[in-house]
Amino acid sequence: MRNFKRAIVFLIVVFILPSAASAGWWALQDRPGSWWDADWSASGVLPAAISDDEAAVYVLAARTGGMKGALSVHSWIVTKKAGASGYDRYDKVGWGLPVRRNAYAADARWYSNTPFIVAMVRGPEAERLIPRVEAAIASYPFSRRGDYGLWPGPNSNSFAAHVLRAVPELHAELPPTAIGRDYRPGIIAFEHSPNWSDIHLSLGGLAGFAAGLNTGIELHFLGLVAGIDLLRPALKIPGFGRLELWSPADASAGSV
Repeated sequence: MRNFKRAIVFLIVVFILPSAASAGWWALQDRPGSWWDADWSASGVLPAAISDDEAAVYVLAARTGGMKGALSVHSWIVTKKAGASGYDRYDKVGWGLPVRRNAYAADARWYSNTPFIVAMVRGPEAERLIPRVEAAIASYPFSRRGDYGLWPGPNSNSFAAHVLRAVPELHAELPPTAIGRDYRPGIIAFEHSPNWSDIHLSLGGLAGFAAGLNTGIELHFLGLVAGIDLLRPALKIPGFGRLELWSPADASAGSV
């Protein structure tokens, strides 16, 4: 019984309290009242494709709409071949055919929330990886009508995470606030990176853990993520995401 109580206290302190604090902060933000009221226009986060000759692959994310945005972002994949005059954007959404191509501007705001770049690869390496990114998108197993689950998945973040796992050379990981990124089908799913530097265990997307050089140490509970990144020192806090403990600027200043 004592261990059970300790486990409950641990879950409350590590997962519930930060989530409640994030919900309180989000409730005070100025947000659109509905899908129709939201701003879905281009944000200018990405360079104009027509003036950028290089190939590129981007992973973007933005807080989602309603109170869901207190805890989660929506993520998507953007590609551009060398010399192309436009970007190709791929999202998974909750209506119609779930995997959409160019339904929105590549860097469009999501429910009025400005996106941020999670990861990018440019130049010849991007040109080499784009066919593999496109193949991963085409092979996504939950791409039929009705294949969307808001929670615990498969949702937009499950889709983007599938692509990133299929193309590890992107060296990209979705933020801790990408609820659904750790969803796997089945009751128990165990995965590891090709060189076993990272491992991941999921219990139906409801609980699990991950550990490794790129991941750090993570605990997963009801889609929320708590953990610590040791390679790039940061805390991973439910609702708030990464709290950097050591910035590159600090490191540079210390080395002078």
